[in-house]
Amino acid sequence: MATSQTNRVALVGAGPRGTSVLERLLANRAAAGNTGSKLHIHVIDPYPAGSGHVWQPEQSRLYLMNTQSFYPTLIPQEPELAPPLAGGSFDEWRVTRRRDGQGLNEAEKAELSALESDNFPSRALYGRYLQQTLAELLQRVPDGVDVTFHETSALAARPAGKAFDVELADGGTLTVDSVVLALGHIKARLNPEQRSFQVAAEEHGLLYFPPAPPADVDWSAVPDNEPVLVRGMGLNFFDVMGQLTEGRGGKFVDAVAPGTGALEYRASGREPRIIAASRRGTPYRAKAGLSGYYATSITLRYLTEAAVDRFRAAGIQPGFDHDLWPLLHRDALWAYYATLARSQPAAIRDSAQFLADLEDALQPHAHSTGNWETEVGALVEKHVVASRRLNLRALAAPLAGRTFASRRELDKAITDYLDDDALRSELGEADPVKMAIGALHTGRAILKTVVADGGITDESWVAELRGWFESFVEGLASGPPALRSEQLAALARAGVVSFVGPDPKFSVDRNAKVFRAFSPWVRDAPVQARTLIEAMSPANRVGINVSPLLEQLMEDGLVRTKIMMSVEGTPVQTTGLDVEPHPYRPVAANGSVTEGLYVLGLQLSATQWGTAIAAEAKPATGQAYTSGQRTLRDADEIARSILGL
Repeated sequence: MATSQTNRVALVGAGPRGTSVLERLLANRAAAGNTGSKLHIHVIDPYPAGSGHVWQPEQSRLYLMNTQSFYPTLIPQEPELAPPLAGGSFDEWRVTRRRDGQGLNEAEKAELSALESDNFPSRALYGRYLQQTLAELLQRVPDGVDVTFHETSALAARPAGKAFDVELADGGTLTVDSVVLALGHIKARLNPEQRSFQVAAEEHGLLYFPPAPPADVDWSAVPDNEPVLVRGMGLNFFDVMGQLTEGRGGKFVDAVAPGTGALEYRASGREPRIIAASRRGTPYRAKAGLSGYYATSITLRYLTEAAVDRFRAAGIQPGFDHDLWPLLHRDALWAYYATLARSQPAAIRDSAQFLADLEDALQPHAHSTGNWETEVGALVEKHVVASRRLNLRALAAPLAGRTFASRRELDKAITDYLDDDALRSELGEADPVKMAIGALHTGRAILKTVVADGGITDESWVAELRGWFESFVEGLASGPPALRSEQLAALARAGVVSFVGPDPKFSVDRNAKVFRAFSPWVRDAPVQARTLIEAMSPANRVGINVSPLLEQLMEDGLVRTKIMMSVEGTPVQTTGLDVEPHPYRPVAANGSVTEGLYVLGLQLSATQWGTAIAAEAKPATGQAYTSGQRTLRDADEIARSILGL
């Protein structure tokens, strides 16, 4: 608690994380009653408060959220926390605004008129929710509290006795007792290859688009009709795809000819010829069509909170590969084969006996062979037709082990993959593949709690969780709406999009003045283009992020990057800040804790896993996991610490 009569707080970042801290400060102050002191909250962000940088309501409506309407919330629903003063979940806001249209423009009303709970809203509409929720909060500011917004950047935060002097880009300085870093997505330095491409583009008149939030990019600069190389086929790829097709007047319509996928694309004539590349060679798998965030038919049997508690009770710090993955692997296998038995019984010989034997083989106890995976494999080989056996690793790399005589053959293979994946998404809980992925997705909710705050060993975090599992599960369970896969397949059939192939290699031909790319698995000439787009966001690594404030805090030794030890005993620089929980306060260069300074959000990526996703609203039915509203509880802890509660 500050000793001054007025408790002064600087929230650096006015997006969802910073707004969550503001909401918790107001709610806890109201719950505590009149303490006799004043509270002055300074909110610092060059972007509009509430929506911040990423969720601005004015951006293109083609940019969709990666979660459905029922998922996100800015307002906590935990009964043990101070009651909110205003607001609710996005879905509650959606229902209310669909009815009254208050404060919405015509485009927002049109989107809401067709938006259901299980649809994917635009990021622009979510930004409007954030701004309106903040406005409601500001109408209920408790007595003795002032909130001031500074539409500028914070350049530095320097200790001044027991306070901080926060230097602003507009020339002002704020003296405050506490500083909360809710920086969100910030720019990052390019890696050596990216820098070389940028230099080559400047020297040879090429176009190079480095990693950036899609809404920040001037897509009109991409030339019509020319080939364009796009590197990365994760979520940002679909944003690029939308801007260069629908964003240029093209339209998707329902396909009428049988065997041609769900959609057809009618070109405007202004589209570039998109040539897409990624390490896997294919985009992320699409999300299954579900009524909730988790499949209702899946209940984890092995990676459960009770199983995790047993590690804790035994004093064991688990490793991911040794202790956690075997449990989640079991859950994925059971989800797949139980769904297969239900939806395709002809694929299993004596399905009742098979499931009974499988259940026994999956139990975490000693087996006659000493290897549960061997026993499961023998059971599957005995009972399940070969074409329906699960190869979990292959799901994330559908082109692995294949070579292609031409890019035309590759394009056909990827289009077939997209059609198949979209169909599986439509089947939802009746599809075994999507339910195996659903088990992995549900398991992430447990893992987020288990691995946080040193819950697994450093070696396991570096080499296992972040080393292989993160990219594996993201490619399966963090994909776009199925609509995007249907659209991409339609674009491929229309000749607007083609593909490079797995493990692509990129270069610059300075004589020909083009970027080039080829795949060692495709026996065809390299592709070339005068434009290269990096379809990815800036790297979330505090060691290379470009933030004057973060750089100053590091140079002055007030914060430091988290270092972990690899299995070989080598120090490894992680992606996030070194912090001391709870609440999260940064560890200084000398190992002390920097009092009065707090961290929330993406810069906690070395302490928490999955920091980028929004807080999850409590579902009306089904399981709610403790990790769902973790970021809101973190905000509450920060607020209570600042208020001395």
